[in-house]
Order: sequence, then C-alpha cells, then structure tokens
Amino acid sequence: MSAHLSLGELHGSLSDPLLDAMTFLNEVTERYPDALSFAPGRPHEGFFETDRVSEYLDAYLDHLRGRGLTEQQVRTALFQYGPTKGIIADLIARTLANDEGLTVDPASVVVTVGAQEGMLLVLRALCAGPEDVLLVSSPCYVGVTGAARLLDIATVPVPEGDLAALTAAAQRLRGEGRRPRALYVVPDFANPSGTSMSVEDRARLLDTAAEEGLLVIEDNPYGFFAREPGERPTLKALDRHRQVVYLGSFAKTCFPGARLGYVVADQEVRAPDGRTSLLADQLAKLKSMTTVNTPALSQAVIGGMLLGNDCRLRDANVPARAHYAANLTVLLRELERHFPAAERARLGLSWNEPEGGFFAVLDVPFTADEAAMERCARDHGVLWTPMAPFYPAGGGERRLRLSISALSERQIEAGVARLADFVRANAG
Repeated sequence: MSAHLSLGELHGSLSDPLLDAMTFLNEVTERYPDALSFAPGRPHEGFFETDRVSEYLDAYLDHLRGRGLTEQQVRTALFQYGPTKGIIADLIARTLANDEGLTVDPASVVVTVGAQEGMLLVLRALCAGPEDVLLVSSPCYVGVTGAARLLDIATVPVPEGDLAALTAAAQRLRGEGRRPRALYVVPDFANPSGTSMSVEDRARLLDTAAEEGLLVIEDNPYGFFAREPGERPTLKALDRHRQVVYLGSFAKTCFPGARLGYVVADQEVRAPDGRTSLLADQLAKLKSMTTVNTPALSQAVIGGMLLGNDCRLRDANVPARAHYAANLTVLLRELERHFPAAERARLGLSWNEPEGGFFAVLDVPFTADEAAMERCARDHGVLWTPMAPFYPAGGGERRLRLSISALSERQIEAGVARLADFVRANAG
C-alpha cells in the first residue's frame, strides 16, 4: 500500500499561498508561450555568450597557477569540496572596492548559492527565538518573506521609505515584549516597486536603525542599472558602525545560471567565554549544514569573469545598463502614448517612473489578481505580475508589476498596446 501524506501534517509554509504565487506564474507562462511577458525579472539573454564560459574558467585556473598553486592543488580547488566560505572572496572584495568604494575584509565574505541562500543563512543566524521579528519594506520581494516563512520567523511590514513608521513599528514590538531584529531593504530599484532611496534617506535610515537597535539587511541586485548613473552609495558604503549586512548577487551583473551570490557580514560576534568571531564565520557554520559549500565550478567561472574585467563590474555592465535604460524609456513612453492624461484620469490609471532597474508598477481600475493575469494572457497575449503577493499584510490588489529586462524595444511596444486593450476592456 502506498503511503499517503497529509498536507496538514507537513510544514505550514507549504499551505501558504505565498509559495504558490511564483509556481502559478511559471505555469501560466508555459500555457501561453506566445504571450509577450512583462513578468520575469531575469536579465536579457543577449549578453550571454556560451563560448566564453571556458575562457572564464581558464582565466581563473591561470590565476590560481599565478598564485603558485601546483597542478594538483588547482585540480583539488576545482573538483573537490572547498572552503565553506568560498574560494573567490578576495576577488569579490576587490570588485566591491572598485565598484562601490567599499573596503571589505575577504574574511567577512561568504560566497553563497545565489543571494537566496544568503537570505536564509542571515535570517537563521539573527533570529534566535519566537520573539524575534524581521521588519520588511512593503511592498517586499517575496524571496525574503518566503525565506522567513520557511524558518517560522515573524515578519512585520513597514511602508517603503517611511522612517516614522519604522520607528513606530520597532517601538510597538518592543512594547509587546518582542525583539525587532533587523530591517530588510532594497535601496536601489527595488523589486517589485522599482523605487530607490535618496542619499539623504539612506543616512536617515542608518540613524533610525541605530536608534532602534536594528541591523539592516541590504539587498543590492539592481544597483548598477540606473538610467543616469550617479553617486548614490550603498548603505554598506555609508555604514560606519557595522550595522549593515550586505547581500550581493552575480545573477544580474554576470548571469543567473551560475547561482552565485555572497554576504558581507563583518559584525563582531562575542562568545560567552569572551572570544570573538565575525558573523560571516557563524553563517559559514550554518552553510556547512545546508549546502556544505558553493560549487567551485560556478565560483571559478564568475571569478574568471571578474578577473577578465579587472574586478570592475560597473564598466563591464555598461552595455546592459544602456539596454535596460532604453527599455525603461520605451515602456514609459508607450504608457504615456496609449494613456494620455485625460484618459488616465477617466480610468483611474497611474504608474511610477523609476530611475532605472527592471521594474515599474501600474495602478489599474480592476483587481489585478491571478485570474485577471490569465485572462490577459489568454485573450490579449500579454503577461504581467500581480502585486498583491508582495504585500505581507495585504494590499496591492489593484496594482501590477511590469518588468522590461527580458524584452526587446519592439516587444515592449507591442506588449503595452496589448495591455492597453486589456485595461480598457476591464475598466469598471
């Protein structure tokens, strides 16, 4: 007789609609393969060159030989289990210094299987008991709220950019006998909203976090992709008191198939006997019991890309930045063309105008849920992402996200025209 498992007896996260949202989106995409899709936040594939993978790998192996490693040592580094914290932390540190003006001790870097693993490790380390709470900007990337759900960590949303609400939430939680542990934030071109924080607000955020005893978990996958590059430092670059745990990723700046990210965790951890270590060392302990180590082949390929670009990813991503900037300009232009001001007012339609990144958000005159998205794909041949799953405490029911990263300019023009037809057909 076959064993039957009851979903009610499995972990509660498996019944959470949050974990179904992205699965549904993937299924809809497969059912309507000819639909133009504004849904995925993946990078443009035109920048991927398969014939260069071996070049990057060879560059990293030559780098190891240049450091004096024997052929046996090179073979071991590439094919065997490696150090839990990774083998390219030194190159990551050099890249952060060049691109972000950020001085990082390689010992404070943990190379992870994508930024998602970094989120899981950081949340598991920081949140010790049921009284610990993660504050998140709302709307919020579902990857971090999903990770918190898997770990049974409570999350409390704070309206994006509202520092007064952040202070109020932290104080309310402490008054309830709970511990607001950290704030998760994406300061540059956030997923899903596309918004960015000003330099002044970044400094104010760090001050507020210090006053409330909060760590800040900064996630920075989109920081290189401004339409007009300016001097807007990361929170970590502004961090003077080791308040910020920094999550980095090579998914958008190199390629996502490598599944490579990293955490900069330079906070000092003091043991009961007085000995100290870095938070990065504690994250490595957790990693040793999950993924053990990050694949050396992925690290070697990304390491070779870094070496080939003199550890300067900003310069290497100039063509990609131009592509995404042009696409965002086309999206905003086409929305304006299809919905002039008078019609926007009549329909109750609006959108934001991000300064860069992959995403923009539309406020629409209908419920933008999964059923509406499927109707749009079936009847009008265009896909988008509902915003409601990005609001942990509810909201966003009449908002949708558009991603411009994976499309061409002509596809965006055609997609907006189809979307405009759908919006008019569904306006109340």
